[in-house]
Amino acid sequence: MSFAYHAYEAVHMMVSPARALSDAMQLAFKNPANPLTYTPLGRSIAASCELFERSTRRYGKPAFGLDETTMNGVKVAVEERVVWQRPFCNLIYFDRQIDGRRKPQPKVLLVAPMSGHYATLLRGTVETLLPDHEIYITDWIDARLVPLAAGSFDLDDYIDYVIAMLQKLGPDTHVMAVCQPSVPVLAAIARMEAEGDPSSPRSMTLMGGPIDTRRSPTAVNQLAMERGTDWFRRNCITRVPFPHLGAFREVYPGFLQLSGFMAMNFDRHLTAHYDMYKHLIEGDGDSAEKHRDFYDEYMAVMDLTAEFYLQTVDIVFVKHALPKGEMMHRGKPVDLKAIRSVALMTVEGENDDISGVGQTKAAHDLCVNIPQDMRVEYLQKGVGHYGVFNGSRFRSEIAPRISDFMLTLDMKAAKERRNGTAETARKALKVAS
Repeated sequence: MSFAYHAYEAVHMMVSPARALSDAMQLAFKNPANPLTYTPLGRSIAASCELFERSTRRYGKPAFGLDETTMNGVKVAVEERVVWQRPFCNLIYFDRQIDGRRKPQPKVLLVAPMSGHYATLLRGTVETLLPDHEIYITDWIDARLVPLAAGSFDLDDYIDYVIAMLQKLGPDTHVMAVCQPSVPVLAAIARMEAEGDPSSPRSMTLMGGPIDTRRSPTAVNQLAMERGTDWFRRNCITRVPFPHLGAFREVYPGFLQLSGFMAMNFDRHLTAHYDMYKHLIEGDGDSAEKHRDFYDEYMAVMDLTAEFYLQTVDIVFVKHALPKGEMMHRGKPVDLKAIRSVALMTVEGENDDISGVGQTKAAHDLCVNIPQDMRVEYLQKGVGHYGVFNGSRFRSEIAPRISDFMLTLDMKAAKERRNGTAETARKALKVAS
């Protein structure tokens, strides 16, 4: 696979003239001055050219585009700010421009998956939570854009990043881990609790994550078990070619990941593109635009460092090190029994074909020292993997439960602080008298 990236770049360059011709034809047959624009033939040619262009395009990183939100019926401007950064990640804060004193709301660190797509895949998650929460999100950097001089990035580094971000945000933080980061987030909190770190978060919400993939194994889990880590090393790892900033870095390239995503549901993707072709011919602009929006996000992929990808495959999917109690971080054990003060919520989807039912819930069986009144487990009926963190069911059924979980903990903490302050005052008066 050492020359796969070079071959991909070469093919992309070779098809560029055809893309340019296709763009020109599309413009010609969408031009209002062209009589053929209004004929079935003209619309068919324009639709074909657009599908060709979109199928051969290299999609760039999408923008969150969340410039405003609505709070108590009032539109409020939102500004994205980077508040913490390392070579492989920026921490983005969605700063709501509220005049006057702010009412305290749950502070949320949303850990986006580092599994091919950008953090903007969680745009809908952020948009739903933004009116009632202080939202921070991990914006992972495409590995092909990180120079070799920045060093390596593996699963241990990922855990280090999560710990550093939690230390930055403080102990009143609630962590949400969507899919892949469920394992490193759980490991990071276990290490923080074992070390007595005062920055341990108030709660963690794990959503559709592969905590124990031996439960209800999916096709993805079975593939990893059957092939083993060495197969992925031989067949999925290549080097970033020049002139990218990360030239010569070993990566699992985004285009290979995308081909795997597409292959899992090839018939559905083929049908979706054919439907778009029909919508364009029929002049159904709204349906075509929904297709564009979805695939602009879906087709935008990033490279992962080889060491992170292979270590994740080996530890999470092949060895099942976390549920077996064998996972290590920087030479120290990841002991989930050490977690005592961090509340836990798990969310699963009934039809999840990536992380099967029970895989995320396994965290409750492993974190045995979390008090029962600090646990919530929820299974959402009728949704797949994507529906766990996005879509109408997430907005109407899942998000309100997560918000209630966090708000209840914040109110409990506030009450304990008030009681503690009052008790301190009583003791001080008693001493003075």
